[in-house]
Amino acid sequence: MSDDSRPSPTEVRTGTPAGTRTAVVIPAAGKGVRLGPGAPKALRALNGTPMLVHAVRAMAASRAVSLVVVVAPPDGAPEVKSLLDAHALPDRTDFLVVPGGESRQESVKLGLDALPPDHDIVLVHDAARPLVPVDTVDAVIEAVREGAHAVVPALPLADTVKEVEPAQTPGDPEPVVATPQRARLRAVQTPQGFDRATLVHAHETVTHDVTDDASMVEQLGLTVVVVPGHEEAFKVTRPLDLVLAEAVLARRRLNDGF
Repeated sequence: MSDDSRPSPTEVRTGTPAGTRTAVVIPAAGKGVRLGPGAPKALRALNGTPMLVHAVRAMAASRAVSLVVVVAPPDGAPEVKSLLDAHALPDRTDFLVVPGGESRQESVKLGLDALPPDHDIVLVHDAARPLVPVDTVDAVIEAVREGAHAVVPALPLADTVKEVEPAQTPGDPEPVVATPQRARLRAVQTPQGFDRATLVHAHETVTHDVTDDASMVEQLGLTVVVVPGHEEAFKVTRPLDLVLAEAVLARRRLNDGF
């Protein structure tokens, strides 16, 4: 691994089989304000191990993934590199750490810039989704291999959703303006998968901030497709999410016999 912005040939382990190769970019430069003061969200401990390490392992669990690029805080690449070096990661997967930018969009672009040229499929994954099952990762990759420009895992909504006119003052009543058809709505997760050329073009074309990379592809006029997500691929954003994540890990340990 290296904390340089671009890998040299000696910084990435070789030996991945030839053919269509898949890389993952994990932007991990966020502060995680909603989890409260302390370490950046991606470095918070989950069952004694930083969430980022769980997220990297979840991506590397797919045999289709040959490279994981972690985009660290702008001044935190050496720390993140040391963190990953200190934890067991699959030998078949290459790992690279690069410094990120001030926004998520900028960080993803820096991760893309660091990819070697022989990776045609790129996944973008939230470091705060540490428990994504490997079947979800594989489903996203397979859909891109079958020709989709962009793929997102998603779940149907359990709750009715209301569109409102936002209040000028937080906490004030907000008038409802519409009730979308719940059957047509999905809660989007990560990893999101892309044909590399499409994602690079999106980052070169869409300059304003967006909440996910798939919406950038939508703005190019290209179709984004959905594959089934998983309930354990939730985003750890608030303290209660940490409690739920610990419970998921405890159940996995029980089921796996360790």
